[in-house]
Amino acid sequence: MSSPARSAPPSPARTAAIPEGTRDVLPPEWAQREHLRARLVEVFGAWGYRGVELPALEYASAEHPQDARAFKLIDSGGQVLALRSEFTTAMGRLVRARFPAGPFPLRLQYGGRLWLRALTSELGRLREFYQVGVELIGVATPQADAELLHLAAAALDAVGVSAQLEVGYPGFVDAVLEDAGLHGEARDALHDAIDRKSGADVDLLARRGGLSAEVTRTLHALTDLYGGAEVLDSAEALARAGAGQGARALEAVAHLRNVAALYGGPLLFDLGVSRRYGYYTGLTFRAYADGLNQPVLGGGRYALEGGLPGAGFAVGLERLTGVLAPTLPPEPEVVLALDLAGAALARASGLTAELAWTDDETELRKFCVARGIARMVQGETFTAVDSFGSNGVDA
Repeated sequence: MSSPARSAPPSPARTAAIPEGTRDVLPPEWAQREHLRARLVEVFGAWGYRGVELPALEYASAEHPQDARAFKLIDSGGQVLALRSEFTTAMGRLVRARFPAGPFPLRLQYGGRLWLRALTSELGRLREFYQVGVELIGVATPQADAELLHLAAAALDAVGVSAQLEVGYPGFVDAVLEDAGLHGEARDALHDAIDRKSGADVDLLARRGGLSAEVTRTLHALTDLYGGAEVLDSAEALARAGAGQGARALEAVAHLRNVAALYGGPLLFDLGVSRRYGYYTGLTFRAYADGLNQPVLGGGRYALEGGLPGAGFAVGLERLTGVLAPTLPPEPEVVLALDLAGAALARASGLTAELAWTDDETELRKFCVARGIARMVQGETFTAVDSFGSNGVDA
């Protein structure tokens, strides 16, 4: 009887590969990321946002906003599960189950990994990434929106990021489109074109929809509503020119004015933001750091299942680390301790001490050179590695 065929062993390149859109995190990036995560957690906690931890596995649902892009698997009972793909839905489930009666407002913070099956340019082509964030649940006032803007600014300041907060209100665009008599697929397509600030697509869609020149000019005006506080004046004028004096749009502008006054700091306004209108119900905001064309922070106002109001924001930890890596403090010096007393002394002095595992001086010196360790310690005595002689640490 012939022996069964054996498959060839995997090549080294194959065994070393990791799935596209994932990455290994090595020292010192791991330490930098943990430093930033701990600092953000500290700031959120000081503002009254208590921490929760959410399961990475969820029940799959066609109603989930990321259902089409989620990783899915089937458990032993045949139930379809999904890896967590965003936090807001998971936080909503937790609030309904664990805090049904509040007390509101409820302030929570979270942190953890997310997974997406499809690559996305917004996340820097990652399919596995780490976020920390906060949610303010149960209130929908200008004061609550301003609190989140203040907290976002405080969190970025605490980690040393100089960033500009950019505020939008997707419902403003929708209100203007509604006043223009646009509905259904045409309205959805124009939402996307305006959000991308594509004048050519606005013209094309206006022609296809048989829109008047006046309506087309209004749609183009939406793409230009970007800048400082003067944008709110332009938006108000645009809303007043709409059918019925644009009541919804005027309400959005009034809310933004109120939030801006409560915040008191500089803000950029982008009232052409509309792509995420189906998810957000009110104010949205992002923070952009110098030299990076993707936001390091983003969030906004939404409604949880059952209508409970919520708002929050998330910080992308990989992106934040990439921005700050050149400015973060270096890791403490690492020394090689030849005994426990030396290790204790080094650590008490703020150094990192690795313990020697052998008495072989040649091996220890070779390791230190490869590891980049410049000093050894024994008892209360430090010495340079290149001075380490055959009799141990020099006096």
